[in-house]
Amino acid sequence: MAKYFGTDGFRGEANIGLTADHAYKVGRFLGWYYCECKRQKGDVTPATVVIGKDTRRSSYMFEYALVAGLVASGADAYMLHVTTTPSVAYVARVDSFDCGIMISASHNPYYDNGIKLINGQGEKMDEATIELVEAYLDGCLEVFGKKWDELPYATKDHIGTTVDYASGRNRYIGYLISLGIYSFKGMKVALDCANGASWNIARSVFEALGAKTYVINAEPNGININNNAGSTHIEGLQQYVKDNNLDVGFAYDGDADRCLCVDEKGNVVDGDAILYIYGCYMKERGKLLQNTVVTTVMSNFGLYKAFDEKGIGYAKTAVGDKYVYEYMTNNGCRLGGEQSGHIIFSKYASTGDGILTSLKMMEVMLAKKKTLSELAAPLTIYPQVLVNVKVKDKAAAQADPDVQAAVKNVENSLGDTGRILVRESGTEPLIRVMVEAPEKELCKKYVNDVVDVIRSKGHEA
Repeated sequence: MAKYFGTDGFRGEANIGLTADHAYKVGRFLGWYYCECKRQKGDVTPATVVIGKDTRRSSYMFEYALVAGLVASGADAYMLHVTTTPSVAYVARVDSFDCGIMISASHNPYYDNGIKLINGQGEKMDEATIELVEAYLDGCLEVFGKKWDELPYATKDHIGTTVDYASGRNRYIGYLISLGIYSFKGMKVALDCANGASWNIARSVFEALGAKTYVINAEPNGININNNAGSTHIEGLQQYVKDNNLDVGFAYDGDADRCLCVDEKGNVVDGDAILYIYGCYMKERGKLLQNTVVTTVMSNFGLYKAFDEKGIGYAKTAVGDKYVYEYMTNNGCRLGGEQSGHIIFSKYASTGDGILTSLKMMEVMLAKKKTLSELAAPLTIYPQVLVNVKVKDKAAAQADPDVQAAVKNVENSLGDTGRILVRESGTEPLIRVMVEAPEKELCKKYVNDVVDVIRSKGHEA
């Protein structure tokens, strides 16, 4: 497992788990590495790196530290300023940057932050390059056939430059608008921007397409990002949609790579329901390549039952939109995502994009002339209970024959009426036990059956 970078970047509390020095060194390495990759091919032009950030107070500190490291190593840094993660991915891809960097901790509280690395194709950075970044941070870098105790600084006219690249963000906005194939005129739409990166983008897109737009949580002050707002606190948007008799609401997270919806009745339409609605829409039009929607193992059992009824195939990956995208790329799939609202439309984007997701939901509503509640109605979400057990050794707990027997007993009892999932946390010393069944009480009973065995066998920490 990577020491610094997880499935969604290098994340930690600002200046505790993730410091300005870390950011400077990440910039130093990336600037030098991509310049050196070009030099090895006989190209002496500077590497180019595009950078965006969300609205956290610490994002400015990390931005300046990253830029200092990049230009000190000879790369040119193009600054999008406050913008969304998917916009950085879009600009990196269409403008042929060597890589992109997004400064954000997504849905985390304001005091956390993160550094997300994006390759020149607009995808999450490959593990081999991330391993090199980590090796440099730990002072044990070996690449290009030698060990590097320190990286050389650029000098004279080889020192990099910074470029104000707000125009790139504006072109991304134009791209989103171009994807709106129907006018939104007459539609009353609420947007919850989480006081985050979408605050100055989402309204522009929806108003350009003609919607009567109602925007909440779009007054960032550096410390209110995700604070009782956005996709992780959607109850405010639910009430707002009902109180104002709106047609639909969309909630984004801090960097707007995810989206959850609220229908006209105030009900939440989560990532699973989004996959169902758009998967059916694609299937009806013959656009669902491989007849497959890509999900994670945490998608609801009810989603799979609904797909079975519609004759739609599905794949299950590990948790993380990174793994969803890898499967989609390797198998030619067009639609995938997570329950949390990370939805990937691979024809249009190389990462989850909350604003794009909301545009696609609007498209289905307008094309089929149905409300969001009507589109989601055939999907029955099963009750779910999840218990995390802190253990001494995750692998030993999972491999225990008595634990496995308890899991098997639950599987046999549920049959095809539900499911149990027991998995190790990727970042914490936890075993997660999750059951979905037709009734909440059954979920609790079967989860406890397994958890009790884990505890009785002495695995609990």
